[in-house]
Amino acid sequence: MASKPKSNGNSKCNKGFADSYMLLNPEDAHFFDLVHVLYSRNLGNRKFVDSNAEGSYEGSFRQRWLIFVSVVLQKLLLLIAKPLSFFGSCVEFFINLLVLNGGFIMIVINFLTGHLVVPDRNAPNYLSCIGNLDARVKLDAITRDDCRYYVSLAMMASKASYENAAYLKSLIKNHWKMEFVRFFDCWNDFQEKATTQVLIVLDKHENRDTYVVAFRGTEPFDADAWCTDLDISWYGIPGIGKMHGGFMKALGLQKNVGWPKEIQRDENLPPLAYYVIRDILRKGLSENPNAKFIITGHSLGGALAILYPTIMFLHDEKLLIERLEGIYTFGQPRVGDEAYAQYMRQKLRENSIRYCRFVYCNDIVPRLPYDDKDLLFKHFGICLFFNRRYELRVRMFVHFKLNFI
Repeated sequence: MASKPKSNGNSKCNKGFADSYMLLNPEDAHFFDLVHVLYSRNLGNRKFVDSNAEGSYEGSFRQRWLIFVSVVLQKLLLLIAKPLSFFGSCVEFFINLLVLNGGFIMIVINFLTGHLVVPDRNAPNYLSCIGNLDARVKLDAITRDDCRYYVSLAMMASKASYENAAYLKSLIKNHWKMEFVRFFDCWNDFQEKATTQVLIVLDKHENRDTYVVAFRGTEPFDADAWCTDLDISWYGIPGIGKMHGGFMKALGLQKNVGWPKEIQRDENLPPLAYYVIRDILRKGLSENPNAKFIITGHSLGGALAILYPTIMFLHDEKLLIERLEGIYTFGQPRVGDEAYAQYMRQKLRENSIRYCRFVYCNDIVPRLPYDDKDLLFKHFGICLFFNRRYELRVRMFVHFKLNFI
């Protein structure tokens, strides 16, 4: 169950790992501060804005309006986090009660006859709200030699990542005929709780094994995940560009130290997503010279999927870079500015890594954060856009004027 996170303490953290930053602290935003930000150009006087970026203290009205909206929405989400989580749990439980008993009438009959099936949230037959919307379990009938195979596998892994560990073990073993590696609830050092989920699967085939890393996206009733999506804070990393602060924190950014290559962690705390995935891949890929891996995710998970190789490049993880077969994201939001986009284009091209971003019709998430002169966030790479009739259009994002999806 979600609970109100402690203050992320951005202003108290050492941000020396970044050459620039603009951080929002909703917990420190009071009513008059929020009102003042709309008509006062001096953002530096606001307690909930922490920045060293040139010009950030003299924001345009649009920039100040976007900051206002972001902070207000985050404060509302933090306020309703517990009731929202409880309501979501009730809805999910009731849907499973209906499905497992065969409908309303059968619930009554089973109750009267003593055969009522009570859902167990940790059981293999318990599905999330998203899983109940699309209960498919079989992979498309595509051979491993087909160029669409990884896309199909990535899509199903992204969908499956919303489910519990018991369901995933059953699905992967019995339906996909693959090996369940691990499912992690990973730590967010700023929210001080485990808010990031990741699934790792091993697809064995003759001498060509493929690890699949799938990040869970935004759950409908998870206030913490929505706060991460709505946070327009950013950090500028030397040599890379400006990146979305909320997504970096979800992936494993650490207070005071940022992204050190090696870390020492308290064993009593859940792992940090980037580092625990990296260690598993290091071991698996080093033991099998023919093994590769793909990364995928939906919504928030898509943002983490493209951000993950960024940190790999930052750390010069040669083994992982050489074995990364592809990145496939679905409904992914923007994660960085134009400098970041240029950096990633170059790195993906140099290392022959495929990156495909799937967008469906009027999905709002791929259009966030907004691409304008105030927020600076950009998309890049190949966009496979499907309209409402599921007709495909392929778009290349190589120039800022094309960044409208």
